[in-house]
Amino acid sequence: MADRMPALFIGHGNPMNALLVNPYTQRWAAIGASLPKPKAILSVSAHWYIEDAAVTVSTAPRTIHDFGGFPRELYQVQYPAPGDPDLAMRIQKLLTPVPVRRDDRWGLDHGTWSVLCHVYPQADIPVVQLSIDETQPPSFHYEIGKRLALLREEGILIFGSGNVVHNLHAYAWGRHAPEPYDWAVSFETRIRELLLAGEYKPLLNYEHQLGSEAELAVPTPDHYLPLLYVAGSRIQSDSLTFPVEGVDGGSVSMLAVQVG
Repeated sequence: MADRMPALFIGHGNPMNALLVNPYTQRWAAIGASLPKPKAILSVSAHWYIEDAAVTVSTAPRTIHDFGGFPRELYQVQYPAPGDPDLAMRIQKLLTPVPVRRDDRWGLDHGTWSVLCHVYPQADIPVVQLSIDETQPPSFHYEIGKRLALLREEGILIFGSGNVVHNLHAYAWGRHAPEPYDWAVSFETRIRELLLAGEYKPLLNYEHQLGSEAELAVPTPDHYLPLLYVAGSRIQSDSLTFPVEGVDGGSVSMLAVQVG
């Protein structure tokens, strides 16, 4: 049996991070250098948020440039990691009786490749994406993470990509980096405290238990939910650390959470 892999949630932020060398991308590279090389990666990205659960089965998933208005160089980035249909079928079995559709049309969206191009720049590790079913409550996604935890024993890296705080309406698009909003810092701090304490019920019921700050920090669930997959994959003996910290543009948390 392979050594148990950590699970990792990374705040991916601006797609331009794929091209940049900055404190965030430098830390992502350091994470990759510090981890044992996984057999494969299961990615849950905020940017595959659809009306059902689906898993990619392509042997050569395409690099999806799912954004607009960025420099040409960003659209030229390719992350040619192979797929892993066997892992996709393993995921289906682990999640039974939850129906998981095999999808050969999606590929790797920027929530996946804009980070992995720094963590594993050789693109030589197979990557499978699992969609986020937007019709389901947070508890569903946490339970999926618990079911997927066994993959860590098989050398699979469970990777969630989103942002704990993600409010683009409040984001400062100018050149000057603003101070983080108080509500962004407060919400992120509370999430950290709950994770460290292993108190998951407020994380799942954030809309009702984490106050008005949750409305600002998580105006839509898509970037928050990947965290719950990673939290769900944690076992009792796992350590929990925050290898990347910071708030970009005042309202986007770049926090990374490493389990194990």
